[in-house]
Amino acid sequence: MKLYSFCLTVLLTFSLSGQNLENFFSKTDSFMSDHVKDGKVAYKAIDKDQTSLNELLKIAEEVSVKVADANNYQAFWINAYNLSVIKGIIENYPTKSPLDNKGFFDKTTYNLGGKTITLNDIEHKLLRGNFKDARFHFVLVCGAVGCPPLINKAYLPESLDVQLENQTKLALNGSFLKVNAKKKRVEASEIMKWYKEDFTMNNKSEIDFINEYRIEKLSKDFKLSYFSYNWSLNKQ
Repeated sequence: MKLYSFCLTVLLTFSLSGQNLENFFSKTDSFMSDHVKDGKVAYKAIDKDQTSLNELLKIAEEVSVKVADANNYQAFWINAYNLSVIKGIIENYPTKSPLDNKGFFDKTTYNLGGKTITLNDIEHKLLRGNFKDARFHFVLVCGAVGCPPLINKAYLPESLDVQLENQTKLALNGSFLKVNAKKKRVEASEIMKWYKEDFTMNNKSEIDFINEYRIEKLSKDFKLSYFSYNWSLNKQ
C-alpha cells in the first residue's frame, strides 16, 4: 500500500510538472505576442497592467525540468531569463537602461524552476555551464538595444534548434556585424569579445563561427574588432 501511494504521488507530481511546463510555454507565447514588436518591448503597457507577467512568473516557480531533458530545459530557462529581464525592468520602471539598476544581473533574484536565482546564474551556470552552444548569446535578451532582438513568441522545445539557428543567422547577417569588404575589416558586437571562448570552441576562429551562419562569407584575412555595446533600453 505504501509503495502504491508513493508511486501515485510520483506520477501525479510528474504529471503536474509537465502541465506546468506546457502552460508556461503557452502563456509565454501569448505574452510575447501581445507585448513584443520588431524586437522591442512594450514596457509602458506592461507596467500599467502587470497581471499576465506576474501570472507567468508564478507558473515558472512551480516548473520542474531536468538538465537531461535538454530541449525542455533550455527552452524553459531561455524564456525564464527573458521574462525575468522584463520583470526586472518593470520593477525599476521608468528606467533608461538595465545598467542603471545596481545588481540587475548579479544580485537581483527570481524564484524560478524551484530555485532562487539571478540572471547571471541562469546564463552562466544553467545554460552555458551545462551546454556548449554559442547560439545562446543570440536568444538571451538583456533588455538593451545592443542585445539580440526579442522574438514575439516563446522558445519551444520542439522548435528550439531551428529558433536558435534563425536568431544566430539573423544577428550575423544583420546588426551584430559591420563589414567593410574593401578594407577587409569586420566589427562585431562586444558580445563576441566578452564571450570569445564560446565562439572559438573546437579550435575555430571567430571568423569561422561567423561564416557558419553568414550568407556573404568573410575571408580568413579579415581583421576583427568590436564596436561599443548600446545599453539603452529596448523599449517600443
